[in-house]
Formats: sequence, structure tokens, C-alpha cells
Amino acid sequence: MTIQSAAPSHADAPPAGPFPGQPEEPPSSSPPSSSPPADPATPAPAHKPRRPRPVLLLVCGLVLGTAAGGGVGYAVQANRPPTPLPRIQAAVPTYPAEVLDPAAAAEAAPAPLAIDGDLRKLLLTAPPGSTVWNDYPATPSWITVGERAERTGNTAHEFVSLNERGFRRAAEVDWKQNGLKVRISLIQRSADFAASTDTSGTDLLPFTADANGGYRIAAAPLYWNETTEKFYLGTAFAQRGTVQMQVEVFGTQPVDAEVVKGLAKQQWERLV
Repeated sequence: MTIQSAAPSHADAPPAGPFPGQPEEPPSSSPPSSSPPADPATPAPAHKPRRPRPVLLLVCGLVLGTAAGGGVGYAVQANRPPTPLPRIQAAVPTYPAEVLDPAAAAEAAPAPLAIDGDLRKLLLTAPPGSTVWNDYPATPSWITVGERAERTGNTAHEFVSLNERGFRRAAEVDWKQNGLKVRISLIQRSADFAASTDTSGTDLLPFTADANGGYRIAAAPLYWNETTEKFYLGTAFAQRGTVQMQVEVFGTQPVDAEVVKGLAKQQWERLV
């Protein structure tokens, strides 16, 4: 008799467990979820719409406004008729046909300079018995604007002032006599500046009736430039045409007014 082995049933199968050598998983301590499973037919909640930012709106408005304004302006200008421009060529100048009268033109022209010769010939000369004063010219000589500026205490300021006030040329003569030092100068300026030169100060006394200047005598002593040596000064001024006359007398004592007046009168007579 043949014995058939029966197939094992599910009840006879051993319980499922880990493979050999694999640790067992600990049981979950969390309670089972009580929420019902999601229904796949239920739609997902919709997201809220994002609000536009104010800065983005402002930038967009500016861009659109500029583009729209430019387009409108171009359209307006393009539809306008062209404006005619004046001709570039100017009118040709015309001249009078009559012949110029030389006499009338000479009369209308500016008057020539009253004195335009050699200024050295108009200067007084050193009197007999006088001596040379340092390295100053003892005979009537030309001097430059720089040499004229050096005769004052402020050379730089006087140099600029002479050039700004139309200096043309100058002549000078110097000498010493009887304890006095004498300097006589003739300074000529351009016609535009000669009229603005004022030689009639309120503190000047007349040395002659027909002169437009005068003289003054300094009561207080002065000092030579960059020294402590004192001196007294007497000066006289006058102007004829574009030439200004200046007489200076220096002394260790107060200068006699008659000496200054006499020299100024003699020099004025040579100008007239």
C-alpha cells in the first residue's frame, strides 16, 4: 500500500518572522490614527492669489507713461506743418556814394596829443653849482616804468598802477644843492587816461595863476624806504594835455615853500 504525503496547510505554516540574524522591529507605541482616509474625489484647497507689489506698479506706470507721452508728443510734432527758417545769408552792407571831405574828417577826428615831442627838452636842467644825487640822472633822461615805480615806497603797487592808467613814457632829472635833493619828472599817459588824472587836490596851494595844479609842504617828517632816516618833503603838480609835471624837494629840515613854488613855476612855463 502506497503512502501519499499531504500538502501542508496554512494553519500548519509557522508564523512569519524575521530572517535569521535580523533584529525584530519594536512595536509602535503611537496610537492608530483616527482620521478618516482622504477621499480621492475631494479637490485640494485652492491657494490665495498674490497681491501685486506697489513698487512694481509704480515702475510699470512710469515706463508706460513715458512711452505713451513720447509717442503722443512725436505724433503731435509729426502732424504739424514745418516752420520756415530765416535765410542764413545776411544783407550786404552798403556804403555812401558821396566823396569824403578830408577837412571835415580831420575836424571830426580826435585832437592830437598836445605834447608829442621829446620830453627831455621840456625839463629843467640842473642849476650851476649842483651835484649828482646818487645814481639818479643828473641830466634830463628817459626812465622806464619800472624805474618810475621804484621812486615810490611801494614799487609793485605803483608799477601795476602806472600800467593800468595808460603810462606811455617818462623823463626825469635829479640834483642836490644847498642841502636839498630835487627831482623833476614829466609823465605822459595815453589820451584816454590823461583826462582822468586829477592834479587839483583840495590841499594844494596855487604856485601860479594859470596852472591847473598846485603845491603842498609836508609838516611832519617822513622816512626813506626801509630806513630810519627822516626827511621833509615839498611837492608840486600840474598837467598840460597828456603830460603831468611833478616837482619833489627833499630836505633834512622843513622845506621852504618859495623853493618849491619857484621850481614849479619855471617847469610849468616850459610846458606852456
